[in-house]
Amino acid sequence: MSKTLVIGAAGLLGSRVVEALGEDQCICASRNSGERVDISAPKSLASLFGRVGPLDGIICTGGAARFKPWEQMTDEDWAFSLANKLLGQVNVVRYGAKSVRPGGAITLTTGLAAQYPSPGSAIITTVNAAVEAFVRAVAAELSITVRVNAVSPGWVAETLQAMGRDPSGGIPAAEVAQVFVQQQREGSTGSVAPSARG
Repeated sequence: MSKTLVIGAAGLLGSRVVEALGEDQCICASRNSGERVDISAPKSLASLFGRVGPLDGIICTGGAARFKPWEQMTDEDWAFSLANKLLGQVNVVRYGAKSVRPGGAITLTTGLAAQYPSPGSAIITTVNAAVEAFVRAVAAELSITVRVNAVSPGWVAETLQAMGRDPSGGIPAAEVAQVFVQQQREGSTGSVAPSARG
């Protein structure tokens, strides 16, 4: 039976990914439930991979980044976002690749802000674009025996609703989860799959 580690499994997208894959095929990890992990801490990631053993794949929906007006951004906002969404996911690959069977996949999360910046998105646009560049760069590394790719979600309907905005402009989290599953199973290494409705 296949075994996929879902990092960020307690969150909106992660929980839908677990549902889409089937709970019996997943190892759930997050900051607060299941296998505990903080992707901003390399030792925490190393410990996680030491505990879970061999895997068929990893999907990472974890990794936070700050969205706020330019004049309000602080050094801490930048450091937090770089340590979490960027270096956290880089380290998921660095520490996790040797746990994934050859030919398996590691799927990361970026976001459409990488291509479509807006006021307040300087941090999240930067880290998303860097994650996408990392995915493309890893594809050129001949010693890596797993596929590394990403999903780039647009606005998620449930997130818009939680913000008090019209959810019809977003895509339901369950549909985004299906894009993650497809990337995990079939996505080529170095590819970034958008999940926004066009």
